[in-house]
Amino acid sequence: MSKKNVREVALDLLMQIEKNQAYSNLLLNQTVNKEKLSTKDVGLLTEMVYGTIQRQAALDFFLTPFLKKGLDKLDLWVLVLLRLSCYQIVYLDRVPERAIIHEAVNIAKKRGHRGISGMVNGVLRSIQREGVPSFDEITDSVERLAVETSHPEWMIKRWVRQFGEEDTKAMCEVNLTPPSVTVRVNSARTTVKEMLVHLREEGVTVEHGDLSSDAIKVVKGNVTHTNAFKNGLITIQDESSMLVGRALAPEQGMKVLDSCAAPGGKTTHLAELMDNLGHVTALDLHEHKVKLIQEQSDRLKLTNISPAKLDARKVREQFEEESFDRILVDAPCSGLGVIRRKPDLKWAKKESDLASIASIQQEILMAVAPLLKPGGRLVYSTCTIDREENQDVVNAFLAENKSFRYDETLRERLPMSIQQTKRLEEGSITLLPNDFQTDGFFIASLQKVT
Repeated sequence: MSKKNVREVALDLLMQIEKNQAYSNLLLNQTVNKEKLSTKDVGLLTEMVYGTIQRQAALDFFLTPFLKKGLDKLDLWVLVLLRLSCYQIVYLDRVPERAIIHEAVNIAKKRGHRGISGMVNGVLRSIQREGVPSFDEITDSVERLAVETSHPEWMIKRWVRQFGEEDTKAMCEVNLTPPSVTVRVNSARTTVKEMLVHLREEGVTVEHGDLSSDAIKVVKGNVTHTNAFKNGLITIQDESSMLVGRALAPEQGMKVLDSCAAPGGKTTHLAELMDNLGHVTALDLHEHKVKLIQEQSDRLKLTNISPAKLDARKVREQFEEESFDRILVDAPCSGLGVIRRKPDLKWAKKESDLASIASIQQEILMAVAPLLKPGGRLVYSTCTIDREENQDVVNAFLAENKSFRYDETLRERLPMSIQQTKRLEEGSITLLPNDFQTDGFFIASLQKVT
């Protein structure tokens, strides 16, 4: 058992995320393994860490009236401790308030001095006695939505401009809920029907996916502990991400380039769709990520993938022009479509980051385009929903590359439910997290005509 109290572990974890911009999901997994927490405490730790990050702006709004000198005057660890404790008081019903306050005061005594522990006690007892302020006190609608759903105000303003207030509100509310878990069935080795039976026999509650024909939705249970996963018959992947492979639709015997491939989820899907016949060249900038692609290929027993370390902007140094039948550019992006899985992202990103990323995305598209054969297909995808990284990048590329055009047949390769959405445009689709409860995603299909 861990020597630390679970709330101390949560505080340490939140501090690391604040100071080092560490990814919450990776850090949480490392901490759980290191601290040897009980199953019950792992659940509470996960809830407290994700919840405190997800609700940060709301928690600061709640705390502000009770701090005479304001939030900015507090030591970071004291602020994080107050956020953590306030989150439990406001959002967790099953933990008694007196226990939350008692634990917070003890942590403050250990880390600080009597004065700080007294202040922590005073603030939390005042919240317990008086309650937290109402969001209705905020008169500006954008600011209120930003605080109530805990998103940066610049992000809300952008999204309201791009998608309208109703969709923005719905998207932000979905971002506060736990994501669903789906798996992709390795179609080169088994079928969805067989896997539904297999996983149920292993004690996992599963059902058909909502969007992708390859998908199985996990209702209850941990699939990573199953033989089906260990033996490479399934891969954990969000359903929106599975649509990318379908959009590219590689065929047996083709030469395919996955230009930004790590960690290999879409790469292996392409190889499976080709029934392990043909060849997928999978590139990534970093050596350690190239190894991840190889590990995934080995686990799934796919032999038609060649991972390699290479900056996608330099592909012409190693590959001949017009040498690939299909090219995937799953571009590096801001990740604003996966805030539900990585809530720390929304606080780490700045609005100016988006323009910088869009410039890199444009460079990658320009570099790989000459490698596509005439008549070939190029799919550009991101896990962000922002127009600057999506439609604007593709439209700028098309303006400079007259041999490419939007591929109108994309519609035919998407599920009927998506074909009917208002967000399907000519050759591209934007999925917001509130549309189908998936990750937010953008997919554009382009065809080289000459």
